[in-house]
Amino acid sequence: QVHLVESGGGLVQPGGSLRLSCEVSGSIFVIQTMGWYRQRPGKERELVADVTTGGSTKYAASAEGRFTISRDTAKNTVYLQMNSLKPEDTAVYYCHTNAAHYSADAWVYGTDYWGKGTLVTVSS
Repeated sequence: QVHLVESGGGLVQPGGSLRLSCEVSGSIFVIQTMGWYRQRPGKERELVADVTTGGSTKYAASAEGRFTISRDTAKNTVYLQMNSLKPEDTAVYYCHTNAAHYSADAWVYGTDYWGKGTLVTVSS
């Protein structure tokens, strides 16, 4: 199967920055999209940003202008650079990918994979 492991979360003061990383590993796979979701206290999980195989990016309105998503194809890794952090950014951030993988001598398309999450706390 495909595994996603996030890192980079932690405690930061308002206005500070953090860089999240997510490495994808496992069996043979082809990634269609990679992205970051977050779940803030008392709220549902929501999309923060994602990037397609063609390099197209998408951001939530709350993240646009402050966050930057990037992808290192050779390393199967996606990053989220978070600047000008606000207390409302406090959340568990989850890495996500939609990918095809090779299993039982056949390709399986359009499967969603999730990391376990990394906690980001923005507080003074």
